[in-house]
Parts: sequence; C-alpha cells; structure tokens
Amino acid sequence: MTDDRGETLRLSKPATRPAAISTFGADVALALGTPPVAVTDYGIQGVPDYLASRLAGVPGLGPRHQPNLEVLSSVRPDLVIAVRRYTEKDSDQIESIAPLLALDLITAEDSLRAVELAGQALGAPAKATALNTRFMERLRALATGNKGRATETVALLTSGSETPFVYYDHFLPTALLEHLGFDNVGGHSPNPASGIPLGYRISLEALLELNPETILLLPTSRQRAFTMNPIWPYLKAVRNNRVYEVPHYWKEGAGPIARERILDDIQRLLLPETATEADR
Repeated sequence: MTDDRGETLRLSKPATRPAAISTFGADVALALGTPPVAVTDYGIQGVPDYLASRLAGVPGLGPRHQPNLEVLSSVRPDLVIAVRRYTEKDSDQIESIAPLLALDLITAEDSLRAVELAGQALGAPAKATALNTRFMERLRALATGNKGRATETVALLTSGSETPFVYYDHFLPTALLEHLGFDNVGGHSPNPASGIPLGYRISLEALLELNPETILLLPTSRQRAFTMNPIWPYLKAVRNNRVYEVPHYWKEGAGPIARERILDDIQRLLLPETATEADR
C-alpha cells in the first residue's frame, strides 16, 4: 500500500502491534480491534479523553511532534501509524524501528483513505470499509434531514491569544458542517491540494463583519484572550448564546470513533430536532 508520502509500505503479514504517533492511530486501531502498544499524548493532559478508558496502561510516547523514539523502540511495534507532517524529520529513525504509515489526516477524504489503509495494514479491510460506509450513510442521512432549513453561518475557532484562528472549509469538521448545509465563514483554502494552512488568524473586527450565527471553540489550556476584546459581546453568536466549546477530538477528528463523535456533537448542538433522547 502507498501512504500519503507516496512511500510504499510492505508487510509480510497484518500488523498486530501498532504504535500511534497520532490520535488517529490509537482511534483506528481500537476501532478495528487491534489495540495500540504505545500512543502519543497531550502532555500533562495525557491521552485523549474519549479514548482514555481503553488506553489504560498503554505506554505514552510524548507529544506527536516530538515522540520518544526510545520508548517506541522498547515496545517493539510492527507498524507505526503517524501524522505525516509531524514525523517527516524523524521518518528514517522511525522506519528503522517499524514500517511507517504516514498520513495527512486533514480532510474528510484523508480520513476515509486513512481508515482503508489502516484496515489493510491491520488485516481488517472489510471492517474498515464498513466503518467508512456507515459514516457516509449517516452523513448523507443528516444532510437530507437538514434540507430546507435556512442556511446557518458558523465559525470554528481556536487559540488562547488576542487573535483567534479560524478554519477553512477543507478541514474535516468544517467540511462536515458544510456538507450538512451550514456555511463556514472561514471560507475556502487558497491551497487545497496541500491542505496547509488549515486556516488563518482573524481579527475581531473581521469576524464581526462575517458575524457567524454559531461559534464553536476548540479547547485551549490558556484563557481565550480574544473573548476579552470589547468587540466579542457584539457578535451575533455571543448575543444569542450560540457559542459552544467542543471537545479536543474536533481538532484531530479523522479517526472512525472521533468523526462519529463530531457528528454526535453537531446533531446535539446544531440539529437538535434530529437528535434522539440518547444523543441529548
């Protein structure tokens, strides 16, 4: 199989001891029934909350941009599932430990392809295809159910600084919102082929001009300084109590478990009429 570097990955048999230099790697390994032998984390925050109970006792590799290769080597993985852009500088060292499956993990298309590749590598191609099929069927059903509603504008913001960062349309969560009939005010990427940058810094004055009806905030370890800006209370979303903090998996949502949870959140927060009692 060929990963997102264009490198060919050859395995003599399906991997049974995958390591994850990405939340995706842990997510997809668990979803496909082959738990990871090591995972990256969020520093003092530990492993992702939504996977934590299923990763108890699994060795940590540190942050994905600077994984501990000594620990990686010590757990003897037979596959490493990684974020491409964070592991390019260490790819030779990683490949001396185990075969490397390096993935982009930015767009919805990246997610579908990555799940298929992981399914091949872990010996569960049919299960991977079924996960993708179920996800796309649910996405289409939600889109159909939302037809006829007035288009609602939305912004996905992050940063703890005085100027927030807003995501372009191609980023997986905003792409899902667009597919479901929402209008992401972040707009189109100027460089969709590479996927980078994911978005841009936007002043509060510019955000007020776009004036989204709903604002979704990614978690941050710092107080969001931009919410202290005197312009913030004048935003339509703030005035109407339509500002929601979403979990960290929105930032790394390519895994089959994470992307389903993103749809759960969209349904609960933005499409409550389609949510069941269990969803609420």
